[in-house]
Order: sequence, then structure tokens, then C-alpha cells
Amino acid sequence: MSKMHRYTFYSQSKLPIKQSMHKRYLAKEIKALLKSKMVFLGGPRQVGKTTLSLSFLKPATPSNEAYLNWDDLIAKKKIKTGELPNKSIIVLDEIHKYRGWRNLVKGFYDVKKETQKFIITGSARLDHYRRGGDSLLGRYRYLRMHPFSVSELKARTQNDLNQLLKFGGFPEPFLSASEKIWRLWQNERLYRLVNDDIRNLESLREYSSIETLAETLPNRVGSPLSISALAEDLEFNYRTIENWIQILEKVYYCFRILPYGPPKIRAVKKEKKLYLWDWSACETQGAKFENLVASHLLKYCHFQEDTQGYKMELFFLRDTDKREIDFVVTQNKKPVFAVECKNGEKYTSKHIQYFKERTAIPYFYQVHNGKKDYTPSQGVRILPFLTFCKELDLV
Repeated sequence: MSKMHRYTFYSQSKLPIKQSMHKRYLAKEIKALLKSKMVFLGGPRQVGKTTLSLSFLKPATPSNEAYLNWDDLIAKKKIKTGELPNKSIIVLDEIHKYRGWRNLVKGFYDVKKETQKFIITGSARLDHYRRGGDSLLGRYRYLRMHPFSVSELKARTQNDLNQLLKFGGFPEPFLSASEKIWRLWQNERLYRLVNDDIRNLESLREYSSIETLAETLPNRVGSPLSISALAEDLEFNYRTIENWIQILEKVYYCFRILPYGPPKIRAVKKEKKLYLWDWSACETQGAKFENLVASHLLKYCHFQEDTQGYKMELFFLRDTDKREIDFVVTQNKKPVFAVECKNGEKYTSKHIQYFKERTAIPYFYQVHNGKKDYTPSQGVRILPFLTFCKELDLV
């Protein structure tokens, strides 16, 4: 097997993160899983799925005959006719766009599992496009790949964090550290997401309108999302807007988290909070930081769930009197810790003590972009986000 592909962080004035060689965080898990199962690798477009998958091939390039992309006409023909190359590892990219992909892959695996290993990648949630029952049950493990994070990059300084906040965690804009490339990448990403990914998976009439909806979501990050208000603004009905947001979730544009409702709290029940997979698209620094924290916690939850089998969930806590804690992480339905995001570092949110006295949440963290690290009361800690990521061993 080839050595793992490594990203190089160039030592330039624009790039605070010093030159180093870095493996993607799922490489070890994929290597272990391939011994017994197929690996399904899902995640946003351009998050690095193809690069990571190719790292298991020799040579690790798209021209390798073991890499078959459904969007390529020649590769598509080979996939449909079963003409797979005689290679130990096969990478099938974007095959979920084919209606009968699951039965096709099942046939490949059942016939060739003793001699060939399979990595299946897709820019849509593969668990949402089954086209019927799960005929592959027991034959694969589904891993969700996230953008770069503080821990994966081994970020150490505030400048490192600022770079991640500004350019996001997707490899191309982050590694370029160029505002021009970031702007061009943003424009192209949304266009291709709607006109390539969604068109290939969903039969809709209003593709331009779903793009308009996506463009409005960055200014709604971090607040309870009102579908009714969106429907009124865009002049579509409630069900249409809800359906479009679900589609945007399926193609990894955004994600929503539910309210956490402990027994002794008059918690809100219905409204969800929305965040983007690319936090750099948020319109204010406060929303961008909160979204970055949400993305790091979701990455942690997905990694624990996909690799360790825990039932992980990410919530927010808000009561009917508008007291709120930004995030609550649960494991097997039990609260593990809560996180509040603040720009400042001097004052503890008054809501932390209120909810600490009335819930079973054992630890409350208030994270910030400053330097102070202290414990104002038992079970409560105010600390820099960089320290939080390191001490909680986030991925």
C-alpha cells in the first residue's frame, strides 16, 4: 500500500502554520476498515475525499485505473458493465448518482471481496440515497469526512486560529491563504453544489431559488431558524422551504441542531439552529466563531459515532425565557458537556450557573479567542478555544 498522501503547509508570511507534513485524520481508520469491509466516505464536495482515497493507490493520482469516477464517461461504462481493473483497492467516486448503485456495489463486493477492497466516496449523504432498503447492511462502514480543524492541523497560536476562521477548513482556500482564491472558490462551490450535485440527485423545478435560499442562510447562523420567515421572504410555502433545507443538508451545505430539553427546564421544543459546513461564509465574526465551534463539535460527534459506535448528538439549550447555552454534547442520550461561545474572556455567562443548577450536565465550558484560563466555580471553566480543543482531544 502506498504511503499516505500528505498536505504541505508552506512557510510563507501569509501562512502562520509552519511548514509540516500532515495526514488526514481518517486515514488510519480507513486502512484498518479495509481489512474486513468496504469504506463509504461521505462529506462536502472539495473537502479532500478524493485526495484521501487516492492515497491508498499507487500511483496516488486520478489517472490511476483503479480510480473510477461516475462523472467520467469511460469510467461510468466500466462501472455499469462490471469491468473493474485487476487492482487490490478500487475507488468508486460519486457512484451514488446512479440509481441502482447499492445493488451494483453489493455485487462487486460479494464476488470480489477476497481479492479486492473498495472505497466508495460521495458528496451527498450516502445514507440518504439508498433507493430502497439497505441491501449492503454489514458489508460497509460509513465515515463522514469534515474540513480541517484546530486539532487536525495542530494549530498552536492565535494567528493559526485566525487563518482557520478567515479561510475556513476546506483544503483549497485554506492552503492558498488568498482572499481572491477564497472568493472565487466560494462562488464556484455554491454554483456547482446546486447545478451539479443537487441536479443529479433531486428532481426540482426551482434550482435558482434553492441557490437563493442557500445565499440567505449565512446571515441566519446561530439563531433559531424560522422556516415560516424564510418562506415569507422567498415567497414559497413552508413545506417547500423545509424540503430545500433538507436537500442542502444532504449535500453537506448546512446542518441543523435540535434543542436539548432536560426535565426541569422549560426548554424550547421546535425551532432548530442552523450552521454551515463552511464557517468562513458567515457574515459576522461572532457568527463565524460560533459556527467554527459548532463544526468542531459536530466533527467530534461524527468521529466518535463512526469509529467507536457511540450514539453522539449535538444540541443547543434554550428556555422559554431566552436563556441559552450554545451547545450540549450527549453520548448515548446522556449529557457529557456544554459549550458557550464568547468573544470576551473576562465574564462568565450568567446562564451557565442557572443551567448548571437545573440540569445533569456535568461540565460547562466557555470558550473564547483570548488567553485567560480559569475556573470560576466547580464544573465551570473559561478557556481559550485552542486549549479546549487540545484538552478535550477533539479530532
